Amino acid sequence: MDEQLLAKTFVELADNLVADFDLIDFLRLLADRCVGVLGVGAAGVLLADLNGELRVMAASSEQARLVELFQIQNDEGPCLECFRTGAPVTVPDLAAEALRWPQFVAQAQLRGFTGVQALPMRLRDDVVGALNLFSSGPNRFDPAAVPLGQALADVATISLLQQRSTRANSLLNEQLQTALNSRVLIEQAKGKLAERLDIDMEQAFTALRSYARAHQRRLSDLALAFVNGTEPLTDLVV
Repeated sequence: MDEQLLAKTFVELADNLVADFDLIDFLRLLADRCVGVLGVGAAGVLLADLNGELRVMAASSEQARLVELFQIQNDEGPCLECFRTGAPVTVPDLAAEALRWPQFVAQAQLRGFTGVQALPMRLRDDVVGALNLFSSGPNRFDPAAVPLGQALADVATISLLQQRSTRANSLLNEQLQTALNSRVLIEQAKGKLAERLDIDMEQAFTALRSYARAHQRRLSDLALAFVNGTEPLTDLVV
């Protein structure tokens, strides 16, 4: 385990949010850091919208994103159970849970995942989503990684909920709704860029994100400009 990266990650998650933060970029940072720090195969983040319905907000890979979408659409899987109960759900061997979640297990295995660790994103009784860690191949979850994963989820949740005014909850809801709307634009931009450059969706997202950071742009603003054609991104490098 990279202790320097772990320390850096906690600082980033605690300090990343400012008045006009990019929530999607923040959650992607959380997913990426979980892979780098905890040594898991992939990670995903689900957050509840204003109606309490879970939405896929970030994933470290396209395969993880598709698995997260599948379990939401089919209302089946450990991540949903984690969100609803507010308790961690550990599945070291997905094959052993084929009867419990038959469709989810089949889809997860199809995409190369062998285990799932679903961790609640909560502050006391307030559960806002779930951080989901996926193992792949013969690798198993490191027992020491579980409490660290929960700690990362807790720090990220505190960052999401932090607000010094009494408008904290309404402000968070506004941010989440804006992020949900932005997610649609970003998916459209990924698809358009992937088709134009003949690359996969993950490469398209990485290119867009890198370009936005290099030019100090919000990812959602860049995606909108690219989708509506006002910014062709002819100098974007893959």
